[in-house]
Amino acid sequence: MPRSGWLMLAAALVAGCATGRVTFDNVTPGAPVRVRAEAFEPDGAGPFPAIVLMHGCHGVSPSIRDWGRWFRDHGYVALVVDSWRSRGLAEQCSPGVDLPNTARFDDAIGALRWLQAQPYVDRERIGIIGWSNGGAYSLSSVNGPTAERARRRGVEIPAPGYRAAVGMYPGACASLINELSVRPVLILIGGDDDWTDPHECEALAARQRAKGADVTIVVYPGAVHYFDVEGQPRVFLADVENRNAKNGQCCGATVGFDAAANADAHRRVGEFFARHLGGRP
Repeated sequence: MPRSGWLMLAAALVAGCATGRVTFDNVTPGAPVRVRAEAFEPDGAGPFPAIVLMHGCHGVSPSIRDWGRWFRDHGYVALVVDSWRSRGLAEQCSPGVDLPNTARFDDAIGALRWLQAQPYVDRERIGIIGWSNGGAYSLSSVNGPTAERARRRGVEIPAPGYRAAVGMYPGACASLINELSVRPVLILIGGDDDWTDPHECEALAARQRAKGADVTIVVYPGAVHYFDVEGQPRVFLADVENRNAKNGQCCGATVGFDAAANADAHRRVGEFFARHLGGRP
């Protein structure tokens, strides 16, 4: 079978593993967006703890869906939010017009509201995880000053909000360094990541811990962006926008799978959410 055929077959098989495709309104005041998502549900009646998954700039990938199934198998309802297709976008890695920085935050809060309304979800035990661009919004969704700014524009985070957040090589460390996480946060990042600067995330963790925040960071030596994407060769993507690009360039970042970092990340994420949400590690 041609390679394109295998890719189409793999995509169809992955998509078929989802419990169901759902939609929900995000919380943008006066102009809510109807957001597409995929829900993965454990067997049984529940109520279950739940996790919202926020993709990176390349959009929902087989890797994100793999994480959705992994959470489902550990006793969580997993909701994979598709911010790009909901807006007719293919990706947001290339230089160009970006969405308002409130758009994906509003998606994350809309996802929280949708989960809280489901009878099989325990509304007291909902967490969030995001990758790269999506990691920015997993962190901001538990940031006190962000919640206050959202309130001033008419967005209320429904109580009790997200109980815990994970940022996988998150793209928001520089902008959130002086703010304050009000829920437990776990950041996992590669030591050689040249797309998201690990030093900025280490500085965020130190600065916020000094204010009393519960922020933990793990840096994997030698690992780069997409270290958890199985099958991803280590390559340089020349066309992706990167504020950390060298020599004043606009673009370019290294990505690649790291088996040891991936295994440890799954272990730590499982233990983190089990501790804060009560699922299985």
